[in-house]
Amino acid sequence: MSYPVLVAITGASGAIYGVEALRLLKSIGHPAHLILSEVARRTIEIETDYSIDEVKSFAEIVHSNKDQAACVSSGSYQTQGMLIAPCSIKTLSGIANSYNDNLIIRAADVTLKERRRLVLMVRETPLHAGHIRLMAQASEAGAIIFPPMPAFYARPSSIEELVRQSVGRALDLLDIKHNEIKRWMGPEGNKNKD
Repeated sequence: MSYPVLVAITGASGAIYGVEALRLLKSIGHPAHLILSEVARRTIEIETDYSIDEVKSFAEIVHSNKDQAACVSSGSYQTQGMLIAPCSIKTLSGIANSYNDNLIIRAADVTLKERRRLVLMVRETPLHAGHIRLMAQASEAGAIIFPPMPAFYARPSSIEELVRQSVGRALDLLDIKHNEIKRWMGPEGNKNKD
C-alpha cells in the first residue's frame, strides 16, 4: 500500500510545478492529496491552460486550505511526505516560524514534526537576506529546500520538459519511483539521447 503524497500549490508564480506533480503522480498510479491556497487558484488561471476542476481531478482528495480539521492536519494520518510547488515566501515564512494559520502550513508543520519529508519548491528571485534566513530556518527544522532550477544536461526542448525534470527530481526526494525524467549518465551516456 502506498501512502498518499500531499501536494500544495501556493500563489507564487510557477503553479505549473504543482499541476505537473499531480499529473505525474496520477499517471504512475500514486495517490495524492491536494491543497490549493486561495491565491493559487488565480495563479493557475493566469499562468496555465488548466481549469481548477482539471487540477483537482488529478488528486484523490482535495482539502480546503481553511479546513484545519482535515485528516492531513494530524500526525496520525500517514502520508509519504509533502511537496509545496510552488512555495511562496509567505508560506515559507509560516513554515519556518510554525505559524499554522492555514491547512498548508499546518500540514507542513505536521510533516516536519512526524519526521516525514517536506520538499519546498521556493519560487522567488532575487533573494534578500530575510528570505535566505527563512530557508535556513525551514531547513534546520527538516525541510528540503528545492528551488526549481532547470537541469540543462537533459537537453530540454520545451518548457514542459524543464518543468517535468524539476518535478521528477522533487518526487525523487519523496522516494516516489518513476521513469519520467532524463537522468545523468555521465558525459558519454547522455550524448545524443534525445
